[in-house]
Amino acid sequence: MTSRNGKAPRAKDRVRVAIIGVGNCANSLLQGVEYYKDADPQTFVPGLMHVDLGGYHVRDIEFTAAFDVTADKVGKDLAEAIWAHPNDTYRFADVPKTGITVSRGMTHDGLGKYLSEVVRKAPGET
Repeated sequence: MTSRNGKAPRAKDRVRVAIIGVGNCANSLLQGVEYYKDADPQTFVPGLMHVDLGGYHVRDIEFTAAFDVTADKVGKDLAEAIWAHPNDTYRFADVPKTGITVSRGMTHDGLGKYLSEVVRKAPGET
């Protein structure tokens, strides 16, 4: 039986995640959740320390919102936005459409010197 750290199974609970910055790390996270969603917690799974942690399985991660500031990502489905420029992550899983539209994030302090040289800031107020 899977260790639940002394807690009962969380049959209906989810880990709700909002992404702030749809970059390469977010890309790898979404791909990883898709790739490992059916992993057996009873077997060794290369790439994961724990398939089940505190009663939560990888499949219990639910993406609920996403924010970015680049024109190539804002307004797109999260599954599409993770592949937009300048992301260049290795593809190891096909992420299906999420139904989550990437929203315009805040840029009160600007984009930064180097980022502003490679991306176009999404229009709109923050």
